[in-house]
Amino acid sequence: MAQHKKLNVWLATAICGNDITSSCLYVSAICIGLAGQFAWISLLIVAVVLFLFRKIYGEVVGALPLNGGAYNVLLNTTTKSNASVAACLTILSYMATAVISASEAMHYLHDIVKELPVVYATLALLFLFLILNIMGISESAKVALVIFIFHLTSMLVLIVSAFIFLFNHGTEILQQNFSMPVKGGSIGTALFFGFSAAMLGISGFESSANFVEEQKKGVFPKTLKNMWLAVSILNPLIAFLAIGVMSLTQVEAHESSFLNYMASLTGGKVLATIISINAVTVLSGAVLTSFVGVNGLIKRMALDRILPQFFLKENKRGSSYRILITFFVLCVS
Repeated sequence: MAQHKKLNVWLATAICGNDITSSCLYVSAICIGLAGQFAWISLLIVAVVLFLFRKIYGEVVGALPLNGGAYNVLLNTTTKSNASVAACLTILSYMATAVISASEAMHYLHDIVKELPVVYATLALLFLFLILNIMGISESAKVALVIFIFHLTSMLVLIVSAFIFLFNHGTEILQQNFSMPVKGGSIGTALFFGFSAAMLGISGFESSANFVEEQKKGVFPKTLKNMWLAVSILNPLIAFLAIGVMSLTQVEAHESSFLNYMASLTGGKVLATIISINAVTVLSGAVLTSFVGVNGLIKRMALDRILPQFFLKENKRGSSYRILITFFVLCVS
């Protein structure tokens, strides 16, 4: 088998981090719609749950450092049929992530370039990341790292802009939002529904385990820590700042372009454009995560003779092009 470079902490974090941190583009708005002014608390509860999950996942995958994530764990603790079902569901999840992320990215780009044909652009984006993955995971990771840095920088600028807005305009909007009736009739109900929506929206924490063999020794637990830190800070903070700069009704009215609207209120058209570009790139990064994740998972299933052995054929860069092409065809179909 051809030797290829393994990923360091930042490259590995970038691949899985783009997926999980892209949740801040939509999950805060959805959570506010269900939990209202207490959405940021629901998102903090999610951070606590992920912290506990991080400890368990780190220990289990550390003991079995093989690609496949939940599939590999179930394979060693239950039956092969149970593990196969979990693996198939994971592949379907990756397909949904790839297609939805690519489509959403092109819809954001369509807001900037009105003449863009969204469907053909979505197909082109999927094909682009197919080629990047065939070139090898190291090359894909470098692209992911650039996207990840741009995303975190854009979010930092948005957060600073929101703080400046609060400093200049005061906390009147924040106070008005906290005086509004509680969603669901009680704080407990609001927190429950907000937590449920946030747990569904903040996906991708398991992605790193699906390419753990491509990472250097000791990198995997650090990727879990980095992902946890990112979502624990970004999502609750953005949700709290949002109810400080706009009313709850405004959040619900602009749910599909939540951060764009927040950026336009706090930083004007220029910042809103930057956030739109960031949305395009980080959602594209989530497409990359899907290709990398499914490559590691299907390769592990082929090694266990659950899938055909021809999936094990790799190019000189260590990329299983047959898996990637099959995944691309499934996504397109």
